[in-house]
Amino acid sequence: MKLFFTAFLLVFSISTFAQKKVIDHIDVELWNTIKDEAIAPNGNFVVYNLQQDNSDSHLILKDVHGVTIFEYARASKGQFSYDSNVLTFTIKPFKDSIDDMQRRKIKKDKLPKDSLGIYNINTKEFTKLPNLKSYSLPEKWSGYVAYSSEDFKEEKKATDEDSTAIKKDPKKKAKKVGKNNGYHLILRDLVTKEQDTFKFVTNNTFAKRAKRFSFSTTGEDDDANSGVYVLNLETKVLTNIQATKKAKYNQLHFSESGKRLGFVADLDSTKVQVRPNELYSWQEGDNEAKKLLDHASAPKGYLVSSDGAIRFSKDESKLYFGLRKPPVLQDTTLLKDEIVNVEVWTYNEPRLYTVQELQLKNDTIKSFQTVFNFKTNKLVQIGTETNPNTELTIEGNASFALTSTSLPYDLESQWTGIHLKDISIVNTNSGDTKLALKKVPSAHLSPKAKYVYGYHSVDSTWFTYNISTEKYKAITKGKSFYDELNDSPNFPRAYGVAGWTDDDSYLLIYDRYDIWKINPDSGEAINLTNGRSSKTVYRYLKLNDEEHNISLKSNWLLSAVNESTKDGGYAEFNSKTNKIKILETGPYNYSRPRKAELSNHMVFTKESFNDFPNLRVTDLTFKNQTVISDANPQQKEYNWGSIELVSWTSLDGKELTGMLVKPENFDPNKKYPMIVNFYERSSDDLHNHRAPSYGRSTINYSFYASRGYLIFNPDVEYRIGYPGESAYNCVIPGINYLIEKGFVDKDNIAAQGHSWGGYQIGYLVTKTDIFKAAEAGAPVPNMISAYGGIRWWTGLSRQFQYEHTQSRIGGTPWEYPLRYIENSPIFNIDKINTPLLIMHNDADGHVPWYQGIEFFTSLRRLGKPAWFLNYNGEPHWPLKFQNRRDFNIRLAQFFDFYLKGAEKPLWMERGVPAMEKGINQGYELIETSKN
Repeated sequence: MKLFFTAFLLVFSISTFAQKKVIDHIDVELWNTIKDEAIAPNGNFVVYNLQQDNSDSHLILKDVHGVTIFEYARASKGQFSYDSNVLTFTIKPFKDSIDDMQRRKIKKDKLPKDSLGIYNINTKEFTKLPNLKSYSLPEKWSGYVAYSSEDFKEEKKATDEDSTAIKKDPKKKAKKVGKNNGYHLILRDLVTKEQDTFKFVTNNTFAKRAKRFSFSTTGEDDDANSGVYVLNLETKVLTNIQATKKAKYNQLHFSESGKRLGFVADLDSTKVQVRPNELYSWQEGDNEAKKLLDHASAPKGYLVSSDGAIRFSKDESKLYFGLRKPPVLQDTTLLKDEIVNVEVWTYNEPRLYTVQELQLKNDTIKSFQTVFNFKTNKLVQIGTETNPNTELTIEGNASFALTSTSLPYDLESQWTGIHLKDISIVNTNSGDTKLALKKVPSAHLSPKAKYVYGYHSVDSTWFTYNISTEKYKAITKGKSFYDELNDSPNFPRAYGVAGWTDDDSYLLIYDRYDIWKINPDSGEAINLTNGRSSKTVYRYLKLNDEEHNISLKSNWLLSAVNESTKDGGYAEFNSKTNKIKILETGPYNYSRPRKAELSNHMVFTKESFNDFPNLRVTDLTFKNQTVISDANPQQKEYNWGSIELVSWTSLDGKELTGMLVKPENFDPNKKYPMIVNFYERSSDDLHNHRAPSYGRSTINYSFYASRGYLIFNPDVEYRIGYPGESAYNCVIPGINYLIEKGFVDKDNIAAQGHSWGGYQIGYLVTKTDIFKAAEAGAPVPNMISAYGGIRWWTGLSRQFQYEHTQSRIGGTPWEYPLRYIENSPIFNIDKINTPLLIMHNDADGHVPWYQGIEFFTSLRRLGKPAWFLNYNGEPHWPLKFQNRRDFNIRLAQFFDFYLKGAEKPLWMERGVPAMEKGINQGYELIETSKN
């Protein structure tokens, strides 16, 4: 009986396991992601939307107990009113309907438009408003929503007078809603549901803290009633503060209290190329806005900018705006065939021509920060051509601002990758300017503008500059506040700062593990957290977006991550006693919590390889937690897997760590095929959840584990000048270590990596035949030709990458020619015996795609089995759904063929001929072609 019962349990266990499904490509599309989560200001509600790849989103509103209050298909981007009584959101048309209409060649302007959804949480009433273009809610008060209509058609009935007018002027057309004339804007009272419609509105804004609303309009059909308006929503009084026909208005912005408004106006109705913009300001109680500046009174050589953002200081004594240089004008009399189109590049230009080209639009509209002081009626230009970059304090009240220029160092940044600057301090009241620092990578103002501070990478030191005493202090000199694990031929980066304490008294700086309180004048430092001994990394978590200083009189919330185990959590720091209390910890990766603005409720996530990051609600103690989402209940139906840390020793004696993913119900006595996937150091991501997805460039761990694969992700530590050899020294011993464990099928191991990972895969297969097959995405086989390439997304030269950053050669090809040759797979490509799949797209903005072509054509020349995937028009990785899906299908077929003996897909046998591109994918398996 006992033997029978044991056998029964064994059969039951096997049967139960067999019932679980293996993840297939079609199953990937079942998985949801959580997006746009938000917690209501009062902390009682959470909204989020679930979305499957390439499908409609689904909005869900729940209370903090996890009870569903409301949900709506096709909805997303939920926003709460400040009183938490109303939820607004955008409703999209059904994707299937849009797809169907596009197949029927319906014109874009005839397709269904978005709608605005309004749900009253108290009354449970739902309202849907059609033809939405955009909408906004007040930030710090409630009661209204302003939305623009995409297709508002309110036709005026023609009168006899109108008919006569039309007969007299047959060319006269009704004014159309659109970008130039503006859109009809509806201001809706969320309580009474009353609406006011303002026609042809070009700009609109709410005041942050007062019931004030402003908009600009081009007026009715005859341009009557055009201008800028301010509406007092308490008194219902609407005031036209600027009335000029055919005018254009930009940068409408209230002060926080709503008592002031600033804007830029172009009142010239002609087509003059240099637009005579004017700066205006309105103060509550005035009937009209006052002109502060125009082209005649602006500083010499500058004009008022319509693109420079307007903002008021928090105390409302200053108005910040932008000036610009006059534009470079095209000779409009030239015919197209008379215009010379030539690029002239010069060797000593500060910026490479390709950079200039990509930044052309920004250069064209570039503005220089300027301030108008209402107390003195004085204008001070802060940014200039010689010092174009500016930084203000967050509140803008301070008497000082920073300006900087990188011009003297822009040329050398082409190969150094470091953007050095000269920093000056400008008195925003007097305009006095003083050069403070030269040749520093970065510098910032403390919140009260008492100090300039920054990290000087050249000497790996944090510094301060006391503005009043004009004293510079290297406050961390001789201490390790820089990356202790730096293995690039570059100055080590800093770990960052938490912020400044009240009144700029102390600067809180991170080292590898801890938060230090440092006196900005003396450099005296106190370790607040003492995490080094336990290898716990503590970091400050900012919970209030409007917090500018960190209080030494309150408790702080910290993240706490153990560097050895990768376990995460939260801790409470008592800033009065310098004591730490662990609130939550475990083998999870924890998110940055989002705190409700008006309560202590927070929403956060914790995730692991097995646990999806569902939303949780708690308070500052983390004692009581409610899981309020269940995004992927189907996961329990599928074979999944597990993940663990493994350790081994590199060929050059370094202790290394990596991640090993095992299939569900792993049997150590069984041999498994294994895919090696790596980049640099990845083990800190041990507890990341990896839901099935059509990834753009790498294998999906849960997908392949479900299908019976092991995945090994080894950390790599580099020796400068020898990145390829470093990868070999770290990765291969790790593989051999796992082979010795007995559960790896040593004859069925593959490698996969993208970009820097793709390069390393390319290098490894020239040095070893341990891999049965490999995929290298966007690889660099030839460091010599790649050194002179361009990163087309930025226009930057790739030189700095080899001399100072990721590629780690440490110098130029003429300084270290052998390093470039030894690290380039192209010079040993004849040694490759591993079948290779290469993916490199023709719009790659990071790695020139001719690198992938060099790799493939060389392998083709040698008759080596190789395949090349180029997703036309795609960048460094495929982004479009259909292309990501295609890449994942081909990648799985490639590995299944070589590592599992699966049937060979047709595309591997014959490719996809050019005439069949986009028609036949070649996924079909060839039954007679077993591996």
